[in-house]
Amino acid sequence: MYSTFNVSKTECMTCTNKTLKSLGSLQGVFGAEIDQIDGKITVSHTDEISRMKIAEMLFSLGYPEIETNTETEVICDEPSIWGYVL
Repeated sequence: MYSTFNVSKTECMTCTNKTLKSLGSLQGVFGAEIDQIDGKITVSHTDEISRMKIAEMLFSLGYPEIETNTETEVICDEPSIWGYVL
């Protein structure tokens, strides 16, 4: 199973490596990927470890999960005639 966590973006490779090593040390975790640009951490794990335990580990490493509002409606204007002419 996969669990994805929205966290703050980071540019620190040392922090990223430390986080990956710490996640890999957890029983039941067999892979992790950190997307530094989008601020997402995806963890591959078995049901041996809960999402909550992984979130606690990330919090202790300085990556608190950020709540996202997925119900945001994006409203766009109709394109003008100039949008069609290129």
